[in-house]
Amino acid sequence: MQWQGRSVRKPSGGRYHTSQGKKRSEIGRAPAETHIGEARRRIVRTYGGNQKVRALRVDYATVSNPATGETKKAKIETVEANSADPNYVRRKLLTKGAIIKTELGRARIVSRPSQDGVVNAVLLS
Repeated sequence: MQWQGRSVRKPSGGRYHTSQGKKRSEIGRAPAETHIGEARRRIVRTYGGNQKVRALRVDYATVSNPATGETKKAKIETVEANSADPNYVRRKLLTKGAIIKTELGRARIVSRPSQDGVVNAVLLS
């Protein structure tokens, strides 16, 4: 678990003297780290009783072609690039902004698999 409240330190290095302690609602969760593989999802209860679907493994993506306006389901073959972290390419992690190779061609992920539970992508020209 990770506390995601405001830091105790100011940008100058001085201290904020807090008037309240840590709250249960400020605790974060471990990242889902979505991989390529047979579909596996988890439903997580979030703040206010809402739900998020965590995609733990995904093998298909919904790929849109902006030139024709068509959207098709395509199998994900591999991760080619990820500007967030080069290590994610080696580990084949699927995150928003990652460039993936599908059976329809190269595509950029536009959804957040660890928050939405699906992989939506747009074909690159």
